Amino acid sequence: MRTLDTKIIEDEIYRLAMDAGVCLTDGCKRAMYAAAEAEDEGAAKFALGALCRNFELAESERVPVCQDTGMAIVMLEIGQEVYLSGKPLAAAVNDGVRRAYADGYFRKSVCDPLTRVNTGDNTPAVIHTEIAEGDRVRITYMPKGFGSENMSRVYMLKPAQGADGIVDAIVETVKLAGSRPCPPVICGVGIGGSFDTCTFLAKRALARGVGTESDRADVRDIERRALERINALGIGCQGFGGKVTALTVNCMWAPTHIAGLPVAINIQCHCMRAGESTL
Repeated sequence: MRTLDTKIIEDEIYRLAMDAGVCLTDGCKRAMYAAAEAEDEGAAKFALGALCRNFELAESERVPVCQDTGMAIVMLEIGQEVYLSGKPLAAAVNDGVRRAYADGYFRKSVCDPLTRVNTGDNTPAVIHTEIAEGDRVRITYMPKGFGSENMSRVYMLKPAQGADGIVDAIVETVKLAGSRPCPPVICGVGIGGSFDTCTFLAKRALARGVGTESDRADVRDIERRALERINALGIGCQGFGGKVTALTVNCMWAPTHIAGLPVAINIQCHCMRAGESTL
């Protein structure tokens, strides 16, 4: 049994949040450069160039890469041989987020859903915990903006709709979103589970990273087909038209009930910010 003080988790959340607020992931940056190179001359190519220059400046100047500094999403895989000491885990995570949003001068965007009164420090974070093997704690941190989050959808498909129905749902979601989620977008797709678990799978799929693919051939085929059809829509960067409407489609799956085929599509804008750490 290994003892880990939650103050260490707090400090690591702080570090990850400070970096994610100003830096896109490496995979996202590579995909954005490639998209800018692929576009023909015109408004979409100009906009992609401007977005690339924006993330370069944000990283070099250590300023927020987007005005929507997001709601903090924290995924924790906690080894069953870890004993957590110190303050409660949720308090440690929220203290790390709170400190980062103050020190980084990140916009505080969390509020009461009805009164709309701001909590003032971007907490509480959305915290997902899973028990894993071993004596380590793996942290995935992702600030999620809501221009793209608001464009996400859940479909309760019939099993007979199969892979074609899944691809149709992904493409329909992006088509209905249009320019509103600040394309080129990243699509995280959860397939299977239940109504609630497919949405978590979609969020995890976003965190898998731009430029990665499923280890299942049939799931990779869904990713490929959906991406091709999305990029044929012609929405393009910021809705200016062009070849690149999505940078990637990432799918994750879980077993489901014989009577259902839940599918969730979590849309992420071009501004993919995330970090991982193992303690």
